[in-house]
Amino acid sequence: MEGPRITVAIPTWNRHALLAQTLASLQSQCAELVPGSVEVLVSDNASTDDTQAVVERVQAVGLAVRYLRNGENIGADRNFAQCFNEARGEYILMLGDDDILLDGVLAMLLARTAEARLGVICMRPYGYDHDRLAEYPGDGGDEQTFADPGEFVAAAGQLVTFISSCLINKSVLGGIDARQFVGSYLLHVHLLLRAALAVPRNLLVRRYCVACKRNNSGGYPVIEVFTRNLGAVLDQYKGAGLDEGAIAAFERRMLLRFHPGLVLGLRRASAGRVCEARALYETRFARYALYRCWVRPILALPRPLGLAWGLIAMTLGRVLTGDLRRGLAFITARVRSRRHSIS
Repeated sequence: MEGPRITVAIPTWNRHALLAQTLASLQSQCAELVPGSVEVLVSDNASTDDTQAVVERVQAVGLAVRYLRNGENIGADRNFAQCFNEARGEYILMLGDDDILLDGVLAMLLARTAEARLGVICMRPYGYDHDRLAEYPGDGGDEQTFADPGEFVAAAGQLVTFISSCLINKSVLGGIDARQFVGSYLLHVHLLLRAALAVPRNLLVRRYCVACKRNNSGGYPVIEVFTRNLGAVLDQYKGAGLDEGAIAAFERRMLLRFHPGLVLGLRRASAGRVCEARALYETRFARYALYRCWVRPILALPRPLGLAWGLIAMTLGRVLTGDLRRGLAFITARVRSRRHSIS
């Protein structure tokens, strides 16, 4: 092997405590792998906390982290692009600094990429509040290989939009400069679609592989990103192998599973942006009956009714797309937390 099979690239800024947990997990897994098979890259966006010290501590105990530190904050999108461009691995996983790969996941990824040349591997994440082990939804879930990239994208649904869920074959992208996709907040979706279309054999792993800290991201126009921006990205690949049917299937899955929770959060937090959000949704999704009966009522009904409908749609959407265990684990963890705080 001339270089690493996989690069785990972590863009980070001022979250040294969470980064320490992420690196500790990688250190434990890498210790059991063939040396040099996985590269760990940290791209520090000019942090002012103890990020550098955290990296130096794991380097001192054996994790060979390649550390890049920007002289100034270049923005999240540009830092993500830097991660991709600097990665030396055949495959790249851009892992959030607050996300943790479960034990054995790196070994699984190495095994799957050795068995077959894949464009993309998408893995299922779950959210946790306090203890990722206590809040783990449990084992189970199959793996499915797709020969049609459109079917793969439609089946993966929202997973293709979550950066920590996606292992992308960088070697098939011809030295592409990821900086050309800066500005959409969906840089990795461009890269994922190109890899999935370049190598039509793609893998969906439906068991839980990534633990994600809840309510720990933001700072970007989320409604605009997942309506107008994501739609524009998908449309760009219509002539490159992603057909109208695949895009429609993907968007219907997003409307069923992802958008109810997104819109419910908006209605809970901000009355002032409802009209703006509805205009964005109408522009992209008005042609879908699922939007009109499933998501639009959350925006259009009086607030109490909209919130109630949003909670129902979000819950049913998650159950219908296979996340019942995840929901039960979330409720159980919340009950335990409240009992503990009372006692």
